[in-house]
Amino acid sequence: MILSRRQFIRTGLAGSLLLSLSGWLNAAGARRLSIAEREMLGALCNAMLEGMLPTDPTLRRRLVALTVDGVAIEVAGLSLATQKEVGELFGLLVLTPARLLLAGVGQPWHAASVAEVSEFLQSWRTSRLSLLQTAYGALHDLTFGAWYARPDTWEAIGYPGPPQGYF
Repeated sequence: MILSRRQFIRTGLAGSLLLSLSGWLNAAGARRLSIAEREMLGALCNAMLEGMLPTDPTLRRRLVALTVDGVAIEVAGLSLATQKEVGELFGLLVLTPARLLLAGVGQPWHAASVAEVSEFLQSWRTSRLSLLQTAYGALHDLTFGAWYARPDTWEAIGYPGPPQGYF
């Protein structure tokens, strides 16, 4: 893809504006996830944990909600600078224009299919842009960290739990 100088400048200005807006909407510090962020994270968790989640819709929704709660706890434990970066990432993904342009997800997050979200995640994971790969890595690590932090998921991977008697 070859950009003219004008297109490059327009893209940079639009990206800066989106990033500034998302950073303003998602200030660093301890805060609750917004409904839009919970919906976005729910769609991402649903896609990333496909194959590990049960097929029963009620149980699946409950486990996804618990995982999103775990992501919120993880983010609250990060440094303020990292919280700000994660907040900017979340802010970009919940803005409709950014969701369409950066993720290519045409539906609102709550209506997006697992296949559509998985395709977006795969495109970021294999992107030639290291920034998108890093963003994917953050989303992946937050999701799987929250999932496997729950003791009821350990049996499925053969983890016996933390060592006993050392502390």
